[in-house]
Amino acid sequence: MELFEDENVPLYTVGQVAQMLAVKQAFLRRVDELQVVSPQRSAGGQRRYTRVEIRVIRQVVTMADEGMTMPAIRRIIELEERLAEVTRERDELAARLIEVLRARQWPGGRRREADAGEAAPTDGG
Repeated sequence: MELFEDENVPLYTVGQVAQMLAVKQAFLRRVDELQVVSPQRSAGGQRRYTRVEIRVIRQVVTMADEGMTMPAIRRIIELEERLAEVTRERDELAARLIEVLRARQWPGGRRREADAGEAAPTDGG
């Protein structure tokens, strides 16, 4: 993957992001101070934002425009991130469960009768 294709590479300065989103640099510093978005720092100490962080800041701007406070916005973003994490964990567990269920099948895809809870056929019964 090329450097510029990776959404998690910190490429954008405070000035560039402020211009992109039509916000003041002070707003971006406040977002950082409140740890809503915490950009990486360059060797010279300048904030550098990723495209993922810029998307989050765009969401912050929208919520702030709707009258939400920064602490409330931070909590919403934390909850959204936690939900995404739990969703990923659920999907991984579902995939593992499918693997386990497939491993318990006999060749040809039939489940073992004992595992399926079925009674074994009897003669004459």
